[in-house]
Amino acid sequence: MSTISAIYNFLWGDLIPLPLPGGGTLGLPLLVILLIPAGIYFTIRTKALPVRMFPEMIRVTVEKNDRKSGALSGWQSLIVSTATRVGMGNLVGVVAAISAGGAGAVFWMWITALIGSATAFVEATMAQLHKEKDPLYGGYRGGPAYYIQATVEKWRKKPMKKSVLAVLFAVSGLICWGGISQVIGNSVTESFENAFHIPPIYTITAVVLLAAIIVLRKNATVKVLDIMVPVMAGLYFFITIFIIVKNIGQLPNVFGRIFSEAFGLRQVAAGGFGAVLMNGVKRGLFSNEAGSGSAPCAAAAAESDHPAKVGLLQALGVIIDTVIICTCTAMIMLLVPEGKVAGLEGMKLLQTAMEYHLGGFGTVFVAVVLFLFCFSTFIGILFYARPNVAYLFGDHWGSQTVYKIFCLIMLFIGGLAAYTFVWKLGDVGIGLMTIINLLVMIPGAGPALRSLKDYENRKKEGR
Repeated sequence: MSTISAIYNFLWGDLIPLPLPGGGTLGLPLLVILLIPAGIYFTIRTKALPVRMFPEMIRVTVEKNDRKSGALSGWQSLIVSTATRVGMGNLVGVVAAISAGGAGAVFWMWITALIGSATAFVEATMAQLHKEKDPLYGGYRGGPAYYIQATVEKWRKKPMKKSVLAVLFAVSGLICWGGISQVIGNSVTESFENAFHIPPIYTITAVVLLAAIIVLRKNATVKVLDIMVPVMAGLYFFITIFIIVKNIGQLPNVFGRIFSEAFGLRQVAAGGFGAVLMNGVKRGLFSNEAGSGSAPCAAAAAESDHPAKVGLLQALGVIIDTVIICTCTAMIMLLVPEGKVAGLEGMKLLQTAMEYHLGGFGTVFVAVVLFLFCFSTFIGILFYARPNVAYLFGDHWGSQTVYKIFCLIMLFIGGLAAYTFVWKLGDVGIGLMTIINLLVMIPGAGPALRSLKDYENRKKEGR
């Protein structure tokens, strides 16, 4: 446990403290030091893709896709990745960011999403370029483990049975998703206990049984997410629009707070700028997962007539997660008088804010939405696990089923008791995934960037 805690602090702790005017410091964690420059690099290399090609992202999203039986469409791969991106971080995480960093943290979340969008494009396109047939589930599979192996083989100029880096990525992913399963169980039971006074044992038993029915069947996962993700994201979005319209007169003040506190001299002078910046950046990175290597596991499963199309869809997924869904939570929070939520934090803070806007229905609504967000995340991470289990253990139903049962057990345990050690284990897993993924992505991104250039050339020529 002490070893895991030490690794966790190395990855997520303030590795480099930078002094700021007013006596404050800006602590830079290793993951921020890696992800932000990587995002800026890919934004430059793609010529500001998130802004320049945003209309094309929308066009590709609504485009009809004739696919073979068993393969995912580009839209379905976006649904699966959105299922895991849109989770607890969009609710409790955003609340924590605003509580610690103020309204200005929202602005830095937006900036992080725009930067991360280019990173998401590159990793998804690389996954498409190195996907392979899936003999167990049908269609295709792939992800960082597969493109890491292909890239290392290209560098070494010889085939390899297994790449050490690819194995480390797959193992880190399976550890991470096991830890996340427990966090999901704890979040769901806590919110239901607050809203409905239901004992955790009843809630988590029902959730585990429902999850088992879905994940232990061969192809139920995508069908369930196809329905659940648009419903939950749409419901949350439209409730937020209702709240904004209801408080439309306050909107200029809210945006004024966001921008003034993002750059405000008061924050810098008080030494609080580091908290504003880092809380926004960290929350943006945690929420959209760009660069972590998770979403490429869904991107590889898609069938498309050009790899760059799937990359564009995943770039849009980052914007949906952070710019739209996280902003919904921010608006819900910032449209409440500060005195109403003073001294509150976490789920209690969000439920109190919703209760202010919607009465008793607000508390119930938060519990239901959190359940949908968490449940879809659990279903999505087991989809991500498929190609990584196959990479490590081969194409066997036994190994696939064992890992699913392991995550169901972790989900159940998390619903009854919060083991912070396992939470840290999950964070260590995603941290290691990100480092390994970026080690190969940054020098090996050439094929993905050439794919983007080819796509744009074909569009100009009408092909």
